[in-house]
Amino acid sequence: MKKLLMLMLAVLVITLAACGSDDETDSASSDDENTYQVGATQIVEHPSLDTAYEGFKDALTDAGLDVEYDFQSAQNDQNNVKPISDGFVADDVDLIFANSTPSALGALQATSDIPIVFTSVTDAVDAGLVPSMDEAGENITGVVDLHPEQIDKTVEFIGTYFEDATIGMVYNAGEQNSVTQVDSVKASAEEQGLEVVERTVANSSEVQQAATTLVGEADVFYIITDNTVVSALDSVVGVANEQDIPLIVGEPDSLAGGGFATFGIDYHTIGYRTGEMAAEILTGEKSPSDLPAEYPPEIQLFINKQGAEEQGVEWNSEWDDKAQFVE
Repeated sequence: MKKLLMLMLAVLVITLAACGSDDETDSASSDDENTYQVGATQIVEHPSLDTAYEGFKDALTDAGLDVEYDFQSAQNDQNNVKPISDGFVADDVDLIFANSTPSALGALQATSDIPIVFTSVTDAVDAGLVPSMDEAGENITGVVDLHPEQIDKTVEFIGTYFEDATIGMVYNAGEQNSVTQVDSVKASAEEQGLEVVERTVANSSEVQQAATTLVGEADVFYIITDNTVVSALDSVVGVANEQDIPLIVGEPDSLAGGGFATFGIDYHTIGYRTGEMAAEILTGEKSPSDLPAEYPPEIQLFINKQGAEEQGVEWNSEWDDKAQFVE
């Protein structure tokens, strides 16, 4: 009888242990299911893209999601773009956050199954990311960073306050988003009766020399949201300050780097909105195809008074009422 009782007790202990093991497994599985893996990538690290990424993460935090991020920068090397996304696919992440046009293209080439959300993309349609701004791709959507009126308003600003100015531009012709913007600037400048002179670069080390060669030809510099040039903006600022050439930039973050003025957007805002889209996708409320790509909210004139002074800009009292000032 004693042996029988001991045998029954042993069976009971094993049974309870097995049940406990199952509970632990279920709990771990449940925890795993509530933790989302997000691969985040951008072409290069600079203030605007970094701010968009922070906005993206803030939105997911505010949505109450537990997210683990694998962040990778391509270091402004196009050869690194697709391998980064290929790595995300191999790791079977739950979603890819692509922060820039090259990063979004690399992600889309790498997968048609994993959801992709993008931002800091200039023209998602022209880049082939989505069929139209009213229709998302099967596994991709996001928020562009170019307001439809941004370039026209910028060129109009130049034509109004720097009459008959020749606009000098430096950009990387290998960045599709930059080519799109430069074409738009040229079209708008023609309507305003202004000329555009341009220099192209292949990497950031060429930016200063390119800006220097525009001295004597350009009355105003206009640096668009070109990742290569923005990552070396201090080189252009140095030339602009030394030669008293007003430096118009493509977004507010570049004002902190020494630019004079921009009609810009808040990159945290577009990153945050992209994060809200990602939250809906991760929780299964929506799929990317349910969420058409979006434009940023309204733009505004931003001016850096110190930049204006450094570049010899004659102050216009109209700006006191029209602009938001940054340092």
